[in-house]
Amino acid sequence: MPRELYEVVLSAEEINRLISITHKGSSHSAREIMHANILLKTNDGDYKHKKTDREIAEMFSISPTTVNQVRKKYATDGLDAALQRQTRLTAPVLSKITGDFEAQVIAMALSPAPEGRASWTLRLLAEQCMERQYVVTIGYSTIGEMLNTNQVKPHLSKYWCIPKANDASFVAHMEDVLSIYKRAYNPEIPVICMDEKPIQLLDEIRERITAKPLRLDPNTNIAKQGQVEKLDAEYVRCGTASIFMFCEPLGGWRHVIARENRKRGDYAYMMRKVNDEFYPDVEKIIIVSDNLNTHNVTSFYEAFPPKIALRLAQKYEFHYTPKHGSWLNIAESELSSLARQCLGNRRISCIDDLNERLSAWEIDRNKRQKGVNWHFTAEDAREKLKRLYPTPLFDE
Repeated sequence: MPRELYEVVLSAEEINRLISITHKGSSHSAREIMHANILLKTNDGDYKHKKTDREIAEMFSISPTTVNQVRKKYATDGLDAALQRQTRLTAPVLSKITGDFEAQVIAMALSPAPEGRASWTLRLLAEQCMERQYVVTIGYSTIGEMLNTNQVKPHLSKYWCIPKANDASFVAHMEDVLSIYKRAYNPEIPVICMDEKPIQLLDEIRERITAKPLRLDPNTNIAKQGQVEKLDAEYVRCGTASIFMFCEPLGGWRHVIARENRKRGDYAYMMRKVNDEFYPDVEKIIIVSDNLNTHNVTSFYEAFPPKIALRLAQKYEFHYTPKHGSWLNIAESELSSLARQCLGNRRISCIDDLNERLSAWEIDRNKRQKGVNWHFTAEDAREKLKRLYPTPLFDE
């Protein structure tokens, strides 16, 4: 079907107005300036300078259809309509998302998932919206955009140790540990944090395939993609072990070793080792640890003769992190660094190999003097963790 031709004959007044728009563009939109130029170039009243639709389209890098639409708008609705965008009174398609519908979707996403489902998915939410007749039809991508706008993520969850509110025991142990961390460094009374980490000893069934970079195939001379390291999903279980971590945050020192168990005897052995080998001449050792049933002087008396047990009991001063407050133990942060930097996804089959790795990591980290600069104080806790503090019985 041939394109309908629209006549554009500009009056002198209209020509002067269009020239003014093209020469004083600061007060006009780019669209108005473009349309003004189109009308000047397509003026049927000026045959000498008139251009065809295709010539104008090539000149301004637009389509011939756009040129024809401008001509049509001028011919049917006048100059102002051809220059300015017509304000749309209604949306081309009525939005399916209303405030009520959005509230229903968010409430559904935050509610328990249907029976047999672990969590809500975007497709499941879209299906439920249609089944519950919230909307006739809707795509899961629209649901995703809506949830993203409201920062709702029903498929995600976080593990977190949440202490109960108004817990005097938690507060007492927390402020005790924080007061210890606030002390100035004293080499005669070192502050040592201690923690344990269980580990499973595993061995490979098949040798790992090493990673490879981008390379050329020598036979075909075609580039082959790089490969990441591959390890077999199967493995051999070789037992378990327990990693003992001791660190002095202000001294930039740590000692880590693995033992087969973490019984009272293992705990007592490690405490004696730390005292006799690393701190034999200090006045006292302040130890911060969690309140495990083996972490007390009772273990000394079960493992050693009374004379040695009493010496260790008098040398150590115990301070315990509260239940659900393991984040207060700096040794736990050290274990986290150890897991990432030293262990990773390595499969270690025996304690001897494990201790070799641990020793290499310990030597390197101590050489670098990696310390801990603890900032969180009891004053901060009283503001940020106010809900944990019980209401005092007396004002003073």
